[in-house]
Amino acid sequence: MNLALMIVGLALVWAAITGNFTALNLLLGAGIGALTALLLRNWFASPQLLRRIRRINSLFLLFMWELMVSAVRVAIIVITPNIRAALRPGIIAFPLTVKSDFEITLLANMITLTPGTLSVDVAEDRSVLYVHALQLDDREALIAEIAGGFERKIQEAFI
Repeated sequence: MNLALMIVGLALVWAAITGNFTALNLLLGAGIGALTALLLRNWFASPQLLRRIRRINSLFLLFMWELMVSAVRVAIIVITPNIRAALRPGIIAFPLTVKSDFEITLLANMITLTPGTLSVDVAEDRSVLYVHALQLDDREALIAEIAGGFERKIQEAFI
């Protein structure tokens, strides 16, 4: 990104955060932006950082997509006239390939925040995450969906 464009952008962000778009405040924001760019220029130029940022954005976009899709699925279940017939709850044991506490916590939280699923517990040896699903048709399909979705994106972003 062009350095001057980045400084202008940081100045505008500064003005928006402070709620003051006066010339003096924009100049102060530009100065802070220039100082920040100067101090962090090597860190921002790192291709590894840019790759990690893209992967984290990809994880975020996947989460937002899953959030919307699952919200629609749960809404359909809720408006079904015979809700007892639509519900097929179940608990699966999801085998974990992520190992760090951060990654397990992130995966468990993403599963819990997605409507229709809930992380129940993690095994003592941290090899299995127990997940409750509101509508469980196929255990293997749910395991494959979590492994190929959230877990894979977490591994890509943080390993």
